[in-house]
Amino acid sequence: MGRYVIRRLLQMIPVFIGTTLLIFLMVYALGDPVAALFGDKAPDPATAARIREELHLDEPLWKQYLLYMGSIFQGDFGTAFNGQQVTELMAAAFPVTLRLTVIAILIEIVVGVTLGVVSGLKRGRPLDTGLLVLTLVVISVPTFVSGYLLQYLFGVKWGWINPSVSSEARFDELLLPGVVLALVSLAYVTRLSRTSIAENTRADYVRTAVAKGLPRRRVITRHLLRNSLIPVVTFIGADIGALMGGAIVTERIFNIHGVGYQLYQGILRNNSPTVVGFVTILVIVFLVANLLVDLLYAVLDPRIRYA
Repeated sequence: MGRYVIRRLLQMIPVFIGTTLLIFLMVYALGDPVAALFGDKAPDPATAARIREELHLDEPLWKQYLLYMGSIFQGDFGTAFNGQQVTELMAAAFPVTLRLTVIAILIEIVVGVTLGVVSGLKRGRPLDTGLLVLTLVVISVPTFVSGYLLQYLFGVKWGWINPSVSSEARFDELLLPGVVLALVSLAYVTRLSRTSIAENTRADYVRTAVAKGLPRRRVITRHLLRNSLIPVVTFIGADIGALMGGAIVTERIFNIHGVGYQLYQGILRNNSPTVVGFVTILVIVFLVANLLVDLLYAVLDPRIRYA
């Protein structure tokens, strides 16, 4: 196991470098950050040249990338165009989005897996058909539609919640945004769990457990569910990074100042240091989540061993 973890960590290095290089080139090659800094006003040539020199924008892109990576390893993600350190923006934004993501993941796991198990055990029956149709509808509805609809119903019409999240972004305020963020992924988890449960129900080890006279609950939880969760864990592991980076729409709807909000503002204002810095952290989140998923395989299925 230890050697496998070390090997995976070493494999992450070229993936991290390649991904961050691609992101850096895409962001910095799309426009002139100095021009975006001044907006509609034409900057003084001397001032623009001085800013480009301070930000190393007069250097070739490959050299800018090396300087940027060197700063990252020293804990410096640069300075946003408003003069604020990118690390300060991260310290304010990531805890909020992390709480939102935790709520969304818990909803996916609890509701999605439960509905998937029920649907898989009732395969072909009206309940199974109804859940399949419901999940298909949820997948088909865009997040901005479901978000505004739930915000209007629960926040405006019925007044059960505050339509906008406060600056503290408490857990209770993030429940509805967490549901909105989790809806599409929850539908996929339900369908994935349902398919896996339905397939494994006919497996030899399940029939053997039933023939031995084991209680139905133990057959489902200890045998059927445990082996059926492997594809679900794979999806959820990849979804962690996707939820953190893809919360732009949800955070905009509920006025949440998290990672999605900062990415939106950075892209809107061509604030390259902010966009590259936040996406770099999201890349690390993706890599770590995938490693944890691989390690969970051995916990779910004892037959899996890592050399």
